[in-house]
Amino acid sequence: MSVRPPQSFRQFSADGGFNVLEYELLSERASSLGRNGLKVENALAALAAWNADRSTAAQREALVNDASDAVWAFFIQREICGLRNGRDVIQRYRIPNEVIAKVGSVRKQPD
Repeated sequence: MSVRPPQSFRQFSADGGFNVLEYELLSERASSLGRNGLKVENALAALAAWNADRSTAAQREALVNDASDAVWAFFIQREICGLRNGRDVIQRYRIPNEVIAKVGSVRKQPD
């Protein structure tokens, strides 16, 4: 007597399609991409909420640095997922040029 796997497992067979591990890895990549996208949105919202009357220039610089770090991490995660072009992200999230200019830069740590 032969036993067949349930029909729901057929799409994950080793013969063709995805196996369960590949499916889980793709799922985690997508989740991570979504989390990084939310971090970018939050960092850009904090930067947009900055007000010169209530905050200092140093606080704005910190917000720009935080936004550039979030954008950089998002770009890296997109590349891991195979999405190489970042122009659409820059337009969709309306990332300011001052943030783009600092993406990937390494800042000197204070002594």
